[in-house]
Amino acid sequence: MGHRPEKLSLGPLEREILELLWTLHTATVRQIHDRLLADPNRELTSASVMTVLQRLRQKGWTDFTKRGRILHWYAKVNAQEAQTLEARDRLQKFLAVSNPDVVAAFADELDRPSLEQFEAIAQRLRTLREQQP
Repeated sequence: MGHRPEKLSLGPLEREILELLWTLHTATVRQIHDRLLADPNRELTSASVMTVLQRLRQKGWTDFTKRGRILHWYAKVNAQEAQTLEARDRLQKFLAVSNPDVVAAFADELDRPSLEQFEAIAQRLRTLREQQP
């Protein structure tokens, strides 16, 4: 995995804008604003979109290139990487507040496909560890 944002938490509008950037690859504030306003019941200013993009940049999720006077925004993390980061963060939080008995009880309640996924994950981890010097 490449870049890791400093702050993983995202608000609903931050996530929506990030998803637009994943779809569009790069976009200006105007392009993002126009896409968001495709919903006729929505009220949002271009300044609000710019504020959210700047907040995402501060968190490490986005950046921009400047072409003339226009900023072209892009996501620094792709959708799959973001999903992996989110899953890892949730797992770390779960493990941080849980003792081994709680984790075991949780695992005991899983259905067969989930257990098979855990086994596949465990096997992948063993393989990765064996490959390390």
